[in-house]
Amino acid sequence: QVQFVESGGGLVQPGGSLRLSCAASGTIFRITAMGWYRQAPGKQRELVAAITSGGSTNYANSVKGRFTISRNNAKNTVYLQMNSLKPEDTAVYYCNGEPSFSEGSWGQGTQVTVSS
Repeated sequence: QVQFVESGGGLVQPGGSLRLSCAASGTIFRITAMGWYRQAPGKQRELVAAITSGGSTNYANSVKGRFTISRNNAKNTVYLQMNSLKPEDTAVYYCNGEPSFSEGSWGQGTQVTVSS
């Protein structure tokens, strides 16, 4: 069963940057499209960025131009570089396949708080 461990979140001021990392278990990682998702309090989980096994990327309009998703297949790791952060980016960030795997595959996520 594939599993994910996210890290790199924290408290940052508006305009700041963070880099999230996600370590994935399972041998299928390198053939799987991956996504970064986020869930803010009281809101549904949303997909913010995705990357195919070949490296093609897509972004939600709300983060386009500010976030960059990348992957290292040799390390079974996917990254999310977040720049020009805004208070509305505050959420718990998760990674998973795109589309996501089973409900049980979600990790604990990493909290990102953007506040002055």
